[in-house]
Parts: sequence; C-alpha cells; structure tokens
Amino acid sequence: MLESLLNYVVWDPNQAVFSGFERLRWYGLLFAMGFIISQQFMVYFFRKEGQDETLVDKLTIYMVLATIIGARLGHVLFYEPEKYLSNPIDILKVWEGGLASHGAAIAILFALWIYSKRTQGQSYLWVVDRIVIVTALTGALIRFGNLMNSEIGGKDTGRDSGFVFARDAEEILETLKVPFESIEAYKPEDRSDELQGTGIVPVNFELKINKGNFSKEDLSAILERDIKYALTQFRSSKEYLAEPVESPLNFEIIEQPNSYLVTVKTFGRTKYPTQIYEALSYFVIFLILLALWAKYKSRLPEGLLLGLFLISVFGMRFVWEFLKEVQVDFEQSMQFNMGQLLSIPLVLIGIILVGRVLKNGIKAEKI
Repeated sequence: MLESLLNYVVWDPNQAVFSGFERLRWYGLLFAMGFIISQQFMVYFFRKEGQDETLVDKLTIYMVLATIIGARLGHVLFYEPEKYLSNPIDILKVWEGGLASHGAAIAILFALWIYSKRTQGQSYLWVVDRIVIVTALTGALIRFGNLMNSEIGGKDTGRDSGFVFARDAEEILETLKVPFESIEAYKPEDRSDELQGTGIVPVNFELKINKGNFSKEDLSAILERDIKYALTQFRSSKEYLAEPVESPLNFEIIEQPNSYLVTVKTFGRTKYPTQIYEALSYFVIFLILLALWAKYKSRLPEGLLLGLFLISVFGMRFVWEFLKEVQVDFEQSMQFNMGQLLSIPLVLIGIILVGRVLKNGIKAEKI
C-alpha cells in the first residue's frame, strides 16, 4: 500500500511566481517566455539563411497578435458561442480564461500569409516552415503554464496514481466567510491504509484560521456546515475531491496563541496530468523539427516542416484528448470532443502537404 501512496501527487502550486507578488503568474510568464525564446530562434534562423534579421521584429508582432486574437476567437466560436455572442464585450476579457490552440493555429497561418505578401524575398511556406519549429516550443511552455494553473486536466485514472488537482477546492474555500490565513492541500503519509486501488486517495487540507472572536466550538460548527458544503456541493470541487456527502467531516483543531490550525482529512480523485503529456509531446516535436532544419536548412522542400508539424502536433492532440476532461458541457454527449474534431482537418492538410513534398524529395546540396 505504501508503494501506491507514492504514486499520486496532490498538485497545489502557487500560481504566482513570487509569493506576495500575485500579478506575476506562471502562466503569463511561460506564455511570454514562449514568444521571447521563439524570437531569438527566428533571429538565428534568419541569420543562418541570409535573411534580414530586422524583419523578425515585424514577424513577432504578427505572431503575437495572431496567437492572442485567434486563440480567443477560437474559444468563443468553437466552445462557447452562445455565451459570448449574447454579450460580446466579454470576448475582450481574456484574463478570465478561454483560449483555443486551434483558433491560434488558423490565425497564425492567416497572419503569416499577410506578412509574406508584405515582405519581399520570403515565400509563405518558407516563413511558415520556420515558425512551426518555435510554435511547437511555445505550445510546450503554454501547456506547462496550464499545469501551473491546474487547468485543462485529465479524466479520472481509476487507479491510485495520477494528479489530484486541489486548487479549485482551495479557491472555493477562500470564498467562505472564514478568516483564513492560509490553505494548503497535501498528500498525507500516514493514511496509506485507506488506499483501495480505485483512484480515490487520501488528501489533507491544512487550514490556518485567524482566531479573532471564534471559540473552538463555533469554529467546529462552521467547519461542519460551510466547509463540508464547499467540499461536496460545488461541481469544481466534486470533480477533484471525493468526500462522501453523507459522511461527517473528518477534522481536528489545534488551538494556537492567535490562530487555529485545522487539518481536514478528505479524499481526492486521481487525474491524468494531460498537461504534462502534451507539453512533453510538443517539446519532442520541437526538437525533431529543429534537427531537420539544422541538417538540411534551405534544402528542405517548402511545406515539409509545416506538414510534419500539423500531423504530429494535432495528431498528438487528438490522442491526448481521449484522456482529457471535456472543456464545455455539450461535449459530454459527443463521441469525439471539439478539440479532436478540429484536429482532424489539420492532420489531413498536413498529410497532403507531406505527400506533395515527398514526391520531389530533398533538394540537392549546392556545391
């Protein structure tokens, strides 16, 4: 049983990069790093192939705008059209979440077409073939950002291994009228005998509560009522926690000079960490595309890297979607979810591109 206990992770990172400076979050940092690192790679590509490096700044502007606008509109149109089209001003509230990589991909391809039309000496496919290399890297960083946000997670593993995402439950607890000083979820090392091999695993919440005017008895009543309700009634909690509604809340209170330290013993549902699966997939694709460019550079037939990118990235996206939780309710009744349906045409386009390119083969090396 102890071996099984080591196989699951209670995932509860601080979304802020630095404690006390909440505005700088991991997701935003990783998103920005993707563009910064990508820009440096593009400068390197341009330099090695005799292109004007100053054009990278112009190209970056196209890429950033296309990614943000395309990802947002993709989510709006593909996932929640009724919600946003009934109140269009909400489309601008990007900070509330809701970005779709398929929308970003389509917008990037369109933006690069405009860029190539306005730039002499660079064909559309030449530019796109270089962009997809760094796009794969950026995609990997963004998925790690999703992991730090505890979002876009996977389905139940059904085994005592995987990730228990505790952040949603913490955020619900923070809305209660209780003077919390801190909330921390963790994997208890002393509850291995409670493992059953079903994917319902022990999770503890440590709550530090300002004493104020609370007596221990008052606090106990609040915990039984409000915290029990928060852990069992809200959908976002129930997706990740598994506290039986009918059972009494299991907790203990330790009185300290100015606060109470409360340990709530509950259970969590192990999920597939699909953010990690996707991020690692995209990083491997980045390395493969980069290696192909490094070996062949201008000898590569135009469109080959784009085709390989579309097949591999959206092919892997199609596979990993089988392990993901649905993003919106209407996907519950679908055999293939929206992410998979949008991936299929992009994979087919990639196959057509690669098939067309391979007829001509790699260009002969110039002597």
